[in-house]
Amino acid sequence: MEFNFTIALDLLGTFAFAISGIRMASGKQIDWFGAYIIGLVTAIGGGTIRDLLLNLTPFWMLDPKYFLTTGVALITIILFKEKIFKLGGTLFLFDTIGLGLFTVVGLTKSFEADLPIWVCIVMGTVTGSVGGVIRDILLNKVPLLFQKDIYALASLSGGAVYFLLKYFEIDSDVSGILAALTVILFRLIVVRFHIHLPLLKPMER
Repeated sequence: MEFNFTIALDLLGTFAFAISGIRMASGKQIDWFGAYIIGLVTAIGGGTIRDLLLNLTPFWMLDPKYFLTTGVALITIILFKEKIFKLGGTLFLFDTIGLGLFTVVGLTKSFEADLPIWVCIVMGTVTGSVGGVIRDILLNKVPLLFQKDIYALASLSGGAVYFLLKYFEIDSDVSGILAALTVILFRLIVVRFHIHLPLLKPMER
């Protein structure tokens, strides 16, 4: 069977985002089924919005592997909960990996649909970040995307790198890998050095 780079990224991103969603749900008195739903929404939410905006059938309706991958993520959490939860940065790490991988999936799918570059970059950002927004809303949290922590800008940086490499006719798979690494490294650096955008302060009366 021919290796499909986009599908590989999609499944890895699904697993990473599902882990981050289930991990966040674990402290909210949610049962296993509820945790599965939170993980699934985190994994497929961004891609669903992307496909609806592109007038496509949502990808998970055409293939059950996203449900299965989320199930594997839940089983992984259940079996290795103590080891995974001891890693303080687990949620951040998996969320960052998922952001990088899904950004590239959104970029690639939009590019293959012959959409303008700016639309592809927006779709990459939507694919990478909206699932986390839905997750946070369901868990009654202020979405990470709207906090001072730099999130969507990491996706935008990955999109810029992706099309810069495409301009120089770099192989698509290589461009995708480097774009994903750009997103991941961007997030790691801004968090490590506490870089963030200014907060919007209320008006003084």
